[in-house]
Amino acid sequence: MRSITTLSTAFLALTILGACGSEGETGGGAAGDADAAMTAVASEELSCWLRGATPAEAMDRPSPLGDTDIVMGGTVGKFCYGRPSARGRQVEGGLIPFGDPWRLGANEATAIHLAVPVRVGSVDLDPGSYSIYTIAGESEWEIVLNAEAKRWGIPIADEVRANDIGSFMVPVETVGEPVETLTATWEPGGADNGNLVVAWGTTQVRIPVARQS
Repeated sequence: MRSITTLSTAFLALTILGACGSEGETGGGAAGDADAAMTAVASEELSCWLRGATPAEAMDRPSPLGDTDIVMGGTVGKFCYGRPSARGRQVEGGLIPFGDPWRLGANEATAIHLAVPVRVGSVDLDPGSYSIYTIAGESEWEIVLNAEAKRWGIPIADEVRANDIGSFMVPVETVGEPVETLTATWEPGGADNGNLVVAWGTTQVRIPVARQS
């Protein structure tokens, strides 16, 4: 697994916090200090990569930029994706193709940016940035993690898939009210775990995320 400078920066920030402190501090132990340092780093480092566009320009696209914070005792990650809308088109089996790799969004590759080690599904990831795509089926989706995050989302050809790290299956859930625009939300499951919930059309999937101990 490839790490980025985020981890060393977090360690430096933690060291400074531990050495300096402040009067009247209520404390919280090493875990609290680590979360504080990690959150400070996250605010600077966990940003969505864009190709040839500013964040404001990306928001004005037909499929605007979406980002969802992954929160477990502090912001430990960010999920970045383009948000296409159905606009009367078939979603399942159409805009979401069955049996072929799909970027799980629009525009740039859908990506997950991490400030701490986590497990996504059954795949362990070091701090860093990764792309994420799916091979969808009617009853379950294969979720694939890929080492190359800074790329356009298509094509997901052999040269892209050569950088796959691992994959896992998630069941498809049906929602009662159709979702017009692809939407990802964070659903906390506890202090150190939760689900990225991705919904579009009448389909919803939950992608488990857990902080590694």
